[in-house]
Amino acid sequence: MKKLMNDAKQFVPEMMKGIAAANPDKIKWVPEYNLIMRADAPNPNKVSIVQGSGSGHEPAHIMAVGKGMLDGACPGDVFAAPPMGNVVESSKLLASPKGILHIVNNYSGDRMSFETAAEMLEAEDILVKTIYVDDDVAVQDSTWTVGRRGVAGNFFVIKAVGAASEEGASLDELVELGQKVNDVTRSMGMALTGCTPPAKGQPIFTLQEDEIEMGVGIHGEPGRARKKLVSANELVDEMLQAILTDRKPIFDEDGNQTGTADPVFNSGDEVALMVNGLGGTPISELYLVYGYAHEQLEKKGIKIWRSYVGEYCTSLEMAGMSITLCKVDDQLKKLFLAPAEIPIRVF
Repeated sequence: MKKLMNDAKQFVPEMMKGIAAANPDKIKWVPEYNLIMRADAPNPNKVSIVQGSGSGHEPAHIMAVGKGMLDGACPGDVFAAPPMGNVVESSKLLASPKGILHIVNNYSGDRMSFETAAEMLEAEDILVKTIYVDDDVAVQDSTWTVGRRGVAGNFFVIKAVGAASEEGASLDELVELGQKVNDVTRSMGMALTGCTPPAKGQPIFTLQEDEIEMGVGIHGEPGRARKKLVSANELVDEMLQAILTDRKPIFDEDGNQTGTADPVFNSGDEVALMVNGLGGTPISELYLVYGYAHEQLEKKGIKIWRSYVGEYCTSLEMAGMSITLCKVDDQLKKLFLAPAEIPIRVF
């Protein structure tokens, strides 16, 4: 293993220290709770928005803290859920009279930490509600999840509710909005290589030179199939087919499946198209993928409203990428275009 690191146990705190040092006027680091928060938070005139999940997916989520996005992020160690106590104390520091919104990617550990934390906060009369993100179409259940995984589509949820919060939306309005975005967002990923968590010291999975993992999770969870490498266009065709034909199961109050929803995307729709790098893929390859995906969607009558190409939700240095579609309307267009200021700077 070759990494720019010191003590593996201090990998995440040292990274967070660096982020805070690079952005001293905008964010602050609270090391005892592994928290990055806005320097001006909490704001009594807006709902505070908090995200967690594991580290190793940067810029998700600690680099999405700032005006128009998250008010705070309290990650766990690499690929590990945040401790429940950190979620509680971070939420207390960010508590606003208008309430707190937790955004939780759908992984078992994350859900457990945030659900228990919410119960403890409510017992202290702190108003808190939760949105669960589950945009991954690859598999219905996988390692570490109960149901679908939350992956790069999480950024569209953050952007929409972050912008609406700045406009003074209520907690209930933000929950409704976040659910709306999640309902019209779908993602699919693939890996060319595994990745090496600092504390593990070896890859979490390995692939032969001519193999890929189709539908891989961002922690290296198994996907739909391990198969032979084919051309980029063939990979995109398979991933778009999975996204465009996806039908989410519908469950009753007892958890029994009662049917399936209709596909989200149809000819005539407008979408935001994201091609997300998993950490080890050159930007040139991401744009190669984007160009073909854009072309194929347009041929199907789906108009690309806006492009997002780069690294949004990574898996350390894993080579690979994911494709995300988010169907937009006038409300979401306005929110996605609203100003935001986070540590990822564009010159």
